Amino acid sequence: MEHINGSRKCPFNGESEQLNGDKDNGFVKTPLRIKLPQALPLKNHVIDFESADNLHSKIDEESTSVPVPCGEKVCLSSVMHIPGRGETPRTPEEVYKEAQVFIKQFYRSMHSEDSVRHRQRINEIKEEIDKTGTYQLHYVELVFGAKTAWRNATRCIGRATWRNLTFLDCRSVTTATGMFDALCRHIKYSTNKGNINSAISIFPQRTDGKHDYRIWNPQLIGYAGYRQPDGSVIGDPARVEFTEVCKKLGWKGEGTAWDILPLVLSADGKAPEYFDIPREIIMEVEMEHPKYDWFKELGMRWYAVPAVSNMRLDCGGIEFTATAFNGWYMSTEIACRTFCDINRFNMIETVASHMGLDVGANPPIWKDKALVEVNVAVIHSFQRDQVTIIDHHTASETFMNHLKNENRVRGGCPADWIWIVPPMSSSLTPVFHQEMALYFLRPSYDYQPPAWKNYKWIKPDTGTRTVKRKFHFKQIARAVRFTSKLFSSALSKRVKATILYASETGKSEQYAKDLATIFGHAFNTQVQCMSKYDFYSIEHETLLLIVASTFGDGVPPTNGTEFMRLLLEMLNEEKQNQVEEKLSFSAGSTPYSSSTPRSLKRMTSILAASMEFSRQASKQNLQREISRSSVKSGMGAASDQISALSNVRFAVFGLGSSAYRKFGHFAVTVDSILDELGADRLMPVVRGDELFGQEQTFRKWSFDIFQTACETFCLDENDMMKDAERAFDLTPLTPETVRFGKPLADLNIIKALEAINRKQLSTFKVEEVKVIGKHEPTDSTTVFVNLESQENIHYEPGDHIAVIPSNPKDIVDAILSRLTDVDDYDKKVQVLVLKEKLTPTGIVKSWGSHDDLPPASARDIFTRFVDITTPPKTPVLKYLASACTDEKEAAQMRDLVADSNKIDDWNYFHHPHLAEVLAQFPSCRPMGAVLAALLPPLQPRRYSISSSPAVHDKNIHLTVAVVVFRTQNGNGPRRYGVCSTYLQNLTHGEEVLAFIKKAPTFHLPKQITAPIIMVGPGTGIAPFRGFWHHRRHQIQHSEVKPGQVSLYFGCKYKEMDLYKEEKELMVKEGVINNARLAISREAGVEKKYVQAFLDEDGADISRMITQEKGHFYVCGDIKMAEDVQQKLKEIIIKHEEMTEEEADDFVISMMNENRYHQDIYGITFRTAEVNSASRETAKRTRCESIR
Repeated sequence: MEHINGSRKCPFNGESEQLNGDKDNGFVKTPLRIKLPQALPLKNHVIDFESADNLHSKIDEESTSVPVPCGEKVCLSSVMHIPGRGETPRTPEEVYKEAQVFIKQFYRSMHSEDSVRHRQRINEIKEEIDKTGTYQLHYVELVFGAKTAWRNATRCIGRATWRNLTFLDCRSVTTATGMFDALCRHIKYSTNKGNINSAISIFPQRTDGKHDYRIWNPQLIGYAGYRQPDGSVIGDPARVEFTEVCKKLGWKGEGTAWDILPLVLSADGKAPEYFDIPREIIMEVEMEHPKYDWFKELGMRWYAVPAVSNMRLDCGGIEFTATAFNGWYMSTEIACRTFCDINRFNMIETVASHMGLDVGANPPIWKDKALVEVNVAVIHSFQRDQVTIIDHHTASETFMNHLKNENRVRGGCPADWIWIVPPMSSSLTPVFHQEMALYFLRPSYDYQPPAWKNYKWIKPDTGTRTVKRKFHFKQIARAVRFTSKLFSSALSKRVKATILYASETGKSEQYAKDLATIFGHAFNTQVQCMSKYDFYSIEHETLLLIVASTFGDGVPPTNGTEFMRLLLEMLNEEKQNQVEEKLSFSAGSTPYSSSTPRSLKRMTSILAASMEFSRQASKQNLQREISRSSVKSGMGAASDQISALSNVRFAVFGLGSSAYRKFGHFAVTVDSILDELGADRLMPVVRGDELFGQEQTFRKWSFDIFQTACETFCLDENDMMKDAERAFDLTPLTPETVRFGKPLADLNIIKALEAINRKQLSTFKVEEVKVIGKHEPTDSTTVFVNLESQENIHYEPGDHIAVIPSNPKDIVDAILSRLTDVDDYDKKVQVLVLKEKLTPTGIVKSWGSHDDLPPASARDIFTRFVDITTPPKTPVLKYLASACTDEKEAAQMRDLVADSNKIDDWNYFHHPHLAEVLAQFPSCRPMGAVLAALLPPLQPRRYSISSSPAVHDKNIHLTVAVVVFRTQNGNGPRRYGVCSTYLQNLTHGEEVLAFIKKAPTFHLPKQITAPIIMVGPGTGIAPFRGFWHHRRHQIQHSEVKPGQVSLYFGCKYKEMDLYKEEKELMVKEGVINNARLAISREAGVEKKYVQAFLDEDGADISRMITQEKGHFYVCGDIKMAEDVQQKLKEIIIKHEEMTEEEADDFVISMMNENRYHQDIYGITFRTAEVNSASRETAKRTRCESIR
């Protein structure tokens, strides 16, 4: 035996004999344990290459281990039994010790080892163990544990896809009937019409060893074996003993070779029960040979799903004695071990005889020939029926790649060579020539004694069965529905669905909650904001649904930026891993560049510069610029790469406006990156357009993705499916589930508004409101607002202020007068909602406060908290219809709601606020609590700050265009913008609540020498006023010569030339070097837009941005911003002699360098012609998509 580190014997059993240098060369046992070698060389004898296994020497750090069975002089690695820890339950001290090691593994996998939450979790576990003697693993912990146990499975050649394991949480099951139902669903899900899904179902954990849950079957599906009087067996000889157990319980098979054994299950330590598995959910493959017709006449068949069900999961000190785990078959498992082993079906001689081979020949090479043809038949038959299977050569190559990857990532890979090497053509496979290290890590799947061996039979001598009941699937289904709808609900909810949202205004959040209501009928649903989501648990998700808004022209919501950054980081890491794998796997091959892809660099740099997301690469950029190698598992490739998210199913819904060029861009990009990371897209990304049919688009997508998810997870037969479908047509809140009650907390108005807006608000006092631009014929008015802060404020020129508005008093009073459940409009109340909670004893209903409506008076609720000026959405109109006492009016409103196109046209034409709707339907008398709960929240309005803190340290200036428009194509009544009208009507000394919204990508350059070009028509001039104030202050306090400043301002009429005198003064003082005014609608004045002046000054602009590294700023509506960017590209092409593509790349590079800045807003009612055109386009697009 070779000497290893001076020791001679098996290096894995923890003992050693030390070489003695004495003259007799004898061996002396050392009284001390020798530390395991730090690096164990493992040689590949084909390519003469040695790898080093370091993982085995880190066992105490990485995992808890199980000693190998080797003795001092005998190696027992080839014995069937894997050493376990026995059947005695762990003590609380042992549980805690194992838990510490496992939880450390778990948080290390999420890059959070020794973090606050890691330490908190350890403390939680310690407290729980001290109280109960054990603890419960969290869902994601158990997912990680189940996957890691497969990763640690030394005898499994197919574990390269360990990340793909789907976890089916059955820990809420308490009866054998429930176990049966869950296992039937497991079979249906894993079968997946032949496209096998690897899955594991895990039932409640072991407690005291007397209340174990057990699946008695060695595999979920198996064929009976009947011992005949002459000693022969009809059926599967490996199942003779278990068949006798089933018969002892009262089961009676038909006596054929292909009788499906029942599931024998025991729950909570109780007596076993057996259940016949419905044959229709079992996929079987009948064997035939592509050349030999006689093979089909042999009548051989086998089932598609190999679901092992007699092993115990040991994870974090907790033992799960009832688990069912499946991957897919390797062909030799069926062809060699099942059909041809002498102690199984032993078909080898029969096949050889049919082939015409001499079965008496010596040496018996005929066996090898026959065995090959049986393998050919099995592979052919599975492929004919499109059932997943892998041949032993491909499996071996895949395992070798997995071994190399594990050595690179983990420092080693425990493997049992005897089991890994296929049972035929062994030396033709690469695993045969690879040395492997055998050691055992936890989490692990361990053998346990057959359940019937330890079961105390009541009447063992007479053979009387313990349980006389026999159930079929349909009977079980009926019984479950009849006796316990709660139980059925708990079963169906074992599949976890995580819904993430990113929202700027709250609409995505509401849609996410609506989606959760639907999915809650069939899934264990959780809703989280992206900013609060534990990103590193994403790879453990089963079903991930994203509802995400896009703010402006491609900008992600603030609460989605960190999620996107981490996604990009994961994608970059994935690409780098692929590079490293190719470099390490392809000895002698040409390495390719490991540099970050161009588009990925662009996205990462932008996000690091705080998310001016309009520069994010689109889906097309990703596909064009990122070398897309396959990251999804495929059975045919030997170099399969299993990505981090390959087990995640996902779908994305995006909200946005088609008025922007990058409509729904954030959602599209998230969808694309998830796909790049190997996640399984259930449906293409869908975008809801705020200009037309957004709500209807979302409802249709919700229904479609729900149906698809149910089919994917085999939940289509559950009664909950019908309940969920009905929920699509129900009003989410009704008079029976919402009411006003006593306040549950005492909050003043500021604290209440902070609660609903999730922001700390600042109080400002109005110093001045004055008109700075007015054009009477077009109702155009712009006001200057000067707000004085009551506290210290921190902002920079270019930042925004978000103002909390108030609804108009006349509209509020009109609504209050129609409410039926309010006597005192100024008495503080709490909106209460009847909530349901699923508990072990049933559904418990209780009244709780509304999540988004804090305690306030009815007047304050409708003035400060809910949006009453936006046309009511479908749920509100449905409720109002139910509140009409006049049936004719109710029918009219229901008719309106029934047709999505009609309601959109009605909203657009009339643009009615809530009071106007109530006026149109006089008999409508709604409840205020229900109405408040259904209405969307009143959103803050953002304005660019028009001042500099260097000049006005206690004040913030606003430049506000007052929104006024007429409905009915300009012929109807006037409508007024909520916040602009609110600000216009403020008087000196009144208080305003607001908060600062940072815009870090729209700040001035840090160097005063950098030239700046400002383009801002209309109120787009707002931030630039702050810029020139700040630049003037810098000039006054600096001796450095400033860079050139150019301003391009445009307006329709001379009366709207904002800050005219200030601009002239700045030019006179040299703060602004070049000020251009473009007037587009003034009679007798040449019509010009800012683009014309940009073109005239093209040479200077080109010099400033290319040679002098100047900054280019654009503020205004989306259409103008697009035209300006196009004009800039034309200038670059003309004056720098670039191609169109080079100009495009140059602008992108300016964005990456944070030298091209945009502050863009969408359509307003002042640009009615653009609004109308965009809406018609959106309407046409949606109608075409529906068709």
